[in-house]
Amino acid sequence: MSGEKDLNKLLATAKPKHNIGDYVFCIAPDLSLINMNDIVLFFKEEEGNTIIIKKELADSLQLEYSFVAAWITLTVHSSLEAVGLTAAFSSALSDAGISCNVVAAFYHDHIFVDKKDVEKAMSVLGKLKP
Repeated sequence: MSGEKDLNKLLATAKPKHNIGDYVFCIAPDLSLINMNDIVLFFKEEEGNTIIIKKELADSLQLEYSFVAAWITLTVHSSLEAVGLTAAFSSALSDAGISCNVVAAFYHDHIFVDKKDVEKAMSVLGKLKP
């Protein structure tokens, strides 16, 4: 099933969901130490393996991080070919003074914001309109 491409429909139905927990972006020098089921995101970069995991796991593995994030999912099934959705929500968050890091997955867009900004971000995202 392909996702929605129409920006107006996406904005009208892009309900944010806060995934409870604190999440961090880390470099994982040895992936054999981490259960793959505990990794939210894995991205192989030239400089190293970036992972997003729960803060508690990073602390237990003594992995370094500099940003503690809240994870928000837009629950609409957006197409990877949709034009303007990322721009719309990132602009709205930017206008509110909120930094965001975005992951576009097959079904949904996932937004990581500073954990102190999660309530404000949920409010901004909940007001997105076509």
